[in-house]
Amino acid sequence: TVVGFAISLLFHMTQTEVCPPSCNCKSLGEMKGLHIDCSSRQLTEVPALPVNTKRLYLQNNSLTSVPAGALDSLRSLEEVKIFDNPWNCDCHILYLKLWLEDVSAPSLANIRCATPAPVRMKPLRQLTGNELGICKRLLPIKCLEFFWRDLILIAGAIIALILIAWALKFSKKLVCQINLSQCDSREWLLGRH
Repeated sequence: TVVGFAISLLFHMTQTEVCPPSCNCKSLGEMKGLHIDCSSRQLTEVPALPVNTKRLYLQNNSLTSVPAGALDSLRSLEEVKIFDNPWNCDCHILYLKLWLEDVSAPSLANIRCATPAPVRMKPLRQLTGNELGICKRLLPIKCLEFFWRDLILIAGAIIALILIAWALKFSKKLVCQINLSQCDSREWLLGRH
């Protein structure tokens, strides 16, 4: 019993060490994970979360976005509540949208955009690529590589066509000159006889 108490105390201490300071954490039992309640704490960013988080409550804070990859380590997550935050639905919200599509579609249904004005109060799940205005201006590097590759190919094709046209024109002149020289040599031969 003393050993069991010591083990449970040690388990509880390790759990509280990984609990974000701004949140309330409860163990869901041995090897079952943690219940992390960070709701209504005026958080402006998602805190570092333990990997064994099962339930995560981040609702009613001041979160505007989630950095890409910030939630990827939460592989055993079963429930997430992340609504009632002033989400800025620009290009940077795409990570959260895609993550919630995979992890918790019901949570995604409850998230509404606060900014920018054209998408204010629109559900995040309904956002399309056209509505993420800044994304249209930020071409991925691969797209730019295709642009330059295509530009070089087009310039090469134009130069090749110019060279072919010049070669054809030169060959016609050459054929005409050969024909004229043959005619002149026949006339010269006929004139000698």
